Amino acid sequence: MQQSNTYVIVYSAVLTIILGLLLSGSAQLLGPRQQEAIALDKKKQILGAVIDGAEIAAMTPDQVNEFYANSISATVVDINGKEITEGGVTAEKVDIAKDYKKPADERAYPVFIYHAEGNPSDVKSYVLPLYGAGLWDAIWGYIALETDMDTIAGITLAHAGETPGLGARITESEVQSRFVGKSIFDESGSLVAVQMMKGEGKDYSSDPHKVDGMSGATITAVGVNNMLKAYLGNYEAYIKSKSASSAVAGL
Repeated sequence: MQQSNTYVIVYSAVLTIILGLLLSGSAQLLGPRQQEAIALDKKKQILGAVIDGAEIAAMTPDQVNEFYANSISATVVDINGKEITEGGVTAEKVDIAKDYKKPADERAYPVFIYHAEGNPSDVKSYVLPLYGAGLWDAIWGYIALETDMDTIAGITLAHAGETPGLGARITESEVQSRFVGKSIFDESGSLVAVQMMKGEGKDYSSDPHKVDGMSGATITAVGVNNMLKAYLGNYEAYIKSKSASSAVAGL
């Protein structure tokens, strides 16, 4: 039986409203859980720069949250290394991907401070976010600097769409471990960061500013290099202020 145009329009409108309400309700129910999952993943990435990934993988979500709360404090600085104390901005709430679209001098820069559990004054390292572009999409991560603010204590790298088996290898612990112990400043005190070289299989253990590359992933490696140089440069004022403070404290 053929229905009138009015019936079809009314039926379609009612169905659209019902589906819209169902989708809205699902979003409201799942939204908080999604945000919790995102926050947990971020904590794991930050902690991954300072402790073994296998140790994190063995933790329950509650254990991750508890360890993070007891071992990480945070602040936010501007490009001049000055703490941002106005506007209610917190390190955990800074959206690095969103800020990346702004000019460098307009961004907020989170600093995550890894310390002995329950003792914020016993600082172990400083963890700084990274963000850039790989071959196909965004790449990001966290780099931990020892208290000399020069030596890399650890790094975590992630990607949105690099090629499996090639550029996607930046997520592998073996690749990330190549950065540990390298220096971001040269002998003259200039920021040179660390470069992932073209090709793979060479020994750069004697060079403090180079690491072995990834076969077939030159563009991803260049993206990592550019990201490191850019973001460490954006944090340079803060890094040097902390380095100077450490030197004075050591006198």
